[in-house]
Amino acid sequence: MYKLRATIIKDLRVLTRDKVGLTLMFVMPIVLAIVITSVQNGTFKLVNENKVPLLVCNRDSGEASRQLVQAIDHIGMFSIIGVSAAQTDRQLTDRMHAKDALVAIIIPPGFSQKIMANAQFVASKALRNMGMQQDEKTGQPVRPEPITLYYHPVLQESFRSSIQGSLNGALQLVQNKAVLRSVYLSLDEKQVPDSLENEITGNLADIREIPISRDGSRNIPNATQHNVPAWTIFAMFFIVISLGSSVVREKLNGSFIRLKTLPTSYLVALVSKQVTYLSVALLQAAVIFAIGVWLFPLMGLPRLNLPKDLAGLFLVTLICGWCAVSYAICIGVFAQTQEQANGFGAVSVVLMAAIGGIMVPSFVMPASFRAAMQLSPLHWCLESYYGLFLEGGKLGDILSNILPLLGITFLLQVIILVGLRRKRLI
Repeated sequence: MYKLRATIIKDLRVLTRDKVGLTLMFVMPIVLAIVITSVQNGTFKLVNENKVPLLVCNRDSGEASRQLVQAIDHIGMFSIIGVSAAQTDRQLTDRMHAKDALVAIIIPPGFSQKIMANAQFVASKALRNMGMQQDEKTGQPVRPEPITLYYHPVLQESFRSSIQGSLNGALQLVQNKAVLRSVYLSLDEKQVPDSLENEITGNLADIREIPISRDGSRNIPNATQHNVPAWTIFAMFFIVISLGSSVVREKLNGSFIRLKTLPTSYLVALVSKQVTYLSVALLQAAVIFAIGVWLFPLMGLPRLNLPKDLAGLFLVTLICGWCAVSYAICIGVFAQTQEQANGFGAVSVVLMAAIGGIMVPSFVMPASFRAAMQLSPLHWCLESYYGLFLEGGKLGDILSNILPLLGITFLLQVIILVGLRRKRLI
């Protein structure tokens, strides 16, 4: 026990001298968690709370185009900026380049006329099918003039699809109202009352969103709940920069050989490194979680809600940290130089984070990456944390994620011992 305590003190002194390693282990993940959470939270607010500026150039003078603008405004997603019908497409796009708005629509001339003509065709066809109209003239369906949608290239495809879906909904409402008026006018030869029209077209069923959870709570996960656990894992695995270099440095300066002349074993030094850096991993998690709980609300970001199963949270953090430490030592054992350990260690962690679901959600991964994802320890770490933070589960609910993580950790430990024996270091 005395030898282990002395070795741990030595490793702590070596660690405190590694300023770059400490920066990468603490400062970098904190900055990443704050910046990425802020960006994602801003995106959520843009979609859910703020309105998207929309330039509307209405070149039609009919009723349908005015109803379309009203329907778009009623959606609540857009802040409509009216544009003179005399403006050219070039002038409109110039305003978009100046960032007056990221989206613009042009309602073409004759839009209302084509909408009404198509509505009359649909109404007549429906009445003939019901035997309520004897006119056998079929005619041809009238294709409404297309609406031009301009968007700034900075908008991502998912956001453009959301905007287009909202505009399609408004356009469909206008067309349905036109068909309703035509049917009512054909039957009663009167205009449909506004109250009846609103009841028919506006009485839509509501959608109630409920996130699933194991504990029965209905708290909606926010950007903090997603990002803080993810970048905590990333911080743990970046221990490879400091720990991997430390192992390589001891191999190069002859520490292994000197240990063989002393009444001790390198296994004591190996346990010491794992205890020391596992404590660092736990401290990383505690610091980042504390920032999410106390600092984020002061910065205007959503507060991190800790899981109810704190014992399960500690155990998951302990296993994730142990896996990160094991991976770092494994890199140090097989690397020949500190440059190799730092370069390969950093790149491999970024790659495992990418395929593990930290940088890109796992549910959007192509099928060809699914097998590789199962091999990434960061994937199992993230799934374990998400089971606690997002799904409200307990330790028993995430055993299917913890067991593969433990298996990877034990495999890394075996590889470390085999590598040390093959190099005759123990």
